[in-house]
Amino acid sequence: MSTPGFATPALPVNHMTRSFTEIAATVRDSGLMKRSYTFYSVYLGVLVLALGGVITGMILLRDSWFQLLMAAALGVVLTQFAFLGHEASHRAVFKSGKANDNLGKFMSTFVVGMSYRWWMNKHSRHHANPNTVAKDPDINPNVVMFRSEDAARTRQPLRWVVARQGWLFFPLLTFEGYNLHRSAFMAVVTRGEARQRIVELVGIVAHFVVYLVPLFLFLPLGLAFAFVAVQMAVFGVYMGASFAPNHKGMAIIAEDQKVDFLSKQVLTSRNIRGGWLMTIFMGGLNFQIEHHLFPNMARPHLFRTREIVREHCSTIGLAYTEENLLKSYGIIVAYLNKVGLAARDPFDCPERVAMGR
Repeated sequence: MSTPGFATPALPVNHMTRSFTEIAATVRDSGLMKRSYTFYSVYLGVLVLALGGVITGMILLRDSWFQLLMAAALGVVLTQFAFLGHEASHRAVFKSGKANDNLGKFMSTFVVGMSYRWWMNKHSRHHANPNTVAKDPDINPNVVMFRSEDAARTRQPLRWVVARQGWLFFPLLTFEGYNLHRSAFMAVVTRGEARQRIVELVGIVAHFVVYLVPLFLFLPLGLAFAFVAVQMAVFGVYMGASFAPNHKGMAIIAEDQKVDFLSKQVLTSRNIRGGWLMTIFMGGLNFQIEHHLFPNMARPHLFRTREIVREHCSTIGLAYTEENLLKSYGIIVAYLNKVGLAARDPFDCPERVAMGR
């Protein structure tokens, strides 16, 4: 199903298993599935130094509103740590699954303050069925709606927001940090085995104790609250601005539609141009197509894999989408505004268009 006014690629029902097998063999034979310990060691070292620099700046600035610059910097650094946790959750850092899990748990719970188990569950379902109705949690109805059918069913006061959601998307992301932490915390206290919940809860509580107690002890109350607000806003916008370009405005697959793995991953994903600076900025998410095809691939190998996948898609006639970052944001805003039109008049439902026709 698609949103009127947006041309989405036809989703083929023929199976391309052999085609993907050919890509996978080429990638494997090229040595692109090897680990990259040097990169991740340097990357982690830089992040630790950056975090140390932020903490040093906070100590030196003391009672100053320039602390808000440190808050913004902390939001950026914590997002970069979240990117590393994301890669560990995909088994992209170490050969050992246990070592990846341990790194991911530490990064997610203690460093970032979120549930690793909650993230793994949600993100694994997304990878298995990207942009698939009722299967991908990332397009489920929320404050922002990604399908006209969901937008048409909203009620006030949310209807007013949804009707303008394209323009409000980035302002709304300033609350995404709170939403992520709240959702993760609720998952920890309500779901899973008792031992897993306790371990994650201890890590999350430790994160906020180490973060908030010194902040509120040594800064004036108003400045401390402002610091947290800025840090969470930057974290939310950075996370949302990094993940949103990857799938929003791309093909949406009906719940009962059968699509082969290669087509499903390529046609629902969008790459972002920009070279190595973009790769650092987006934590490797700019190679979204390759990341979805080979989720356990180390970040430094994604660029070379992109060349292989793009050439193969061109050969077999499979649409491969790649845009610059600003254009991708424009596409997202336009797409969300188009979806939001369904919330402006409950009696004017958009035409239902079957995908693949």
